Amino acid sequence: MPELGRIYWTRLGLRLTYSAVLIWLAVAVMSALTAKAAPVSGAGPSVAGEVLRGIIDRVVSATALPLVAVVVLGIAAAVITRQDVRRRDPVRRFTRQQRSEGMARAGGTCELEAGFGRRCGRPAEHGDHFYPWSKGGSTSLQNFVAACARCNRAKRARIPSPGQQQRMERRRREYLPPSSSVSVGERQPLR
Repeated sequence: MPELGRIYWTRLGLRLTYSAVLIWLAVAVMSALTAKAAPVSGAGPSVAGEVLRGIIDRVVSATALPLVAVVVLGIAAAVITRQDVRRRDPVRRFTRQQRSEGMARAGGTCELEAGFGRRCGRPAEHGDHFYPWSKGGSTSLQNFVAACARCNRAKRARIPSPGQQQRMERRRREYLPPSSSVSVGERQPLR
């Protein structure tokens, strides 16, 4: 599923960009607060007001561009999330037949990674969506992976990386007959 790689890297780039913009915003606020203000002569409440107004003006002018970037990234994330909702399969739970076929295919053992690319090996207790249902993953046998409770909780609703998908398909070649499909992950089309 080549689309998985594009989606994974787009979301990762969006998260990294958002983090960088938040750091930029924090640095802009700190630099505006620590900048030397023009000296104000006199004493009393009017001088304190002038100093405070100067600080606020510096902070607002320094943070205008980072705040615009935060808003633009927030809108992009909202559009992506909205598309995920439109892609959701109307059926979330696997049927008994899909579950029994998926568990038999996995030999009753967890198919997810335990570390260093190797298969977990604990008894499978759950049928999980490899490509998360909440992100538009379909409820089909191709998207079914047998998982133990620990691996299923650890995976949560994260989109697996293209490397994880390739390792899963490579591991499936080891325990599935050559005639069966080893592909994993399927996404619902936009409605």
